[in-house]
Amino acid sequence: MPKIKICGLSREADIDYANEAAPDYIGFVFAPSKRQVSAAQAERLRARLMDGIVPVGVFVDAPSGDIAALHCAGVIAVAQLHGGEDEAYIERLKELCAVPVIKAVKLGEAAGRDEAARLARGGATRADFLLFDSGAGSGAPFDRSALPSLLSGKSPPVFIAGGISVSTIEEIANYQPFGVDVSSGAETGGVKDRGKVLRLVKAARLSPRA
Repeated sequence: MPKIKICGLSREADIDYANEAAPDYIGFVFAPSKRQVSAAQAERLRARLMDGIVPVGVFVDAPSGDIAALHCAGVIAVAQLHGGEDEAYIERLKELCAVPVIKAVKLGEAAGRDEAARLARGGATRADFLLFDSGAGSGAPFDRSALPSLLSGKSPPVFIAGGISVSTIEEIANYQPFGVDVSSGAETGGVKDRGKVLRLVKAARLSPRA
């Protein structure tokens, strides 16, 4: 079964839903977004999160020192990078705080598809995980026809994001990724929906084991 991350938590109620559902990871978005939280907000929400759920910080070209400070303070345990952060950036970040890194690869763009193929062939990266998404930032799915070859390669463990909902999570799990990352698919009217969060985590737990 894939790991599951519920991303974009910004309210105390969102944390309560996560505590009830017990996903493997949750995400705080620090990049500009309708789900963006400040460091102070994230610290308060993190204090409410039960043990055993890994808090991830989502960033776009943020100063590495800002990420390191959040990691050292225990607000986040993993950094998820969605901008133009290259291998040198990841190296500098790890020198500051040794934080595990999820690097987004935009399969909706030619450069992202080339990068995913390079990594599947065993190309070097300091990232600990990859996240495949469309790159549109809208929760839209990407063409998944290449996933079987990309996921059977030598790249780090892969999360899949984009277009994942209660109705599609079983299909995505059949590709046997390391994990799935859900944000808008866990919402109704732009806010986290308790029922959807619970159903998504349950569906992930019942999916075939990778």
